[in-house]
Amino acid sequence: MAEYKHGEMDIRTHEKTFDGFVWFVSRGVIVILCVLIFLALVNG
Repeated sequence: MAEYKHGEMDIRTHEKTFDGFVWFVSRGVIVILCVLIFLALVNG
């Protein structure tokens, strides 16, 4: 097993995955809120 050296790991893939996750969750929350508002308006 290699020695761990702080700050040498390439984290570009991790950052890209996290950015995708944040994008997906934020869009999901927006869609859910729109659906709830629509249901509230339709059902009065």
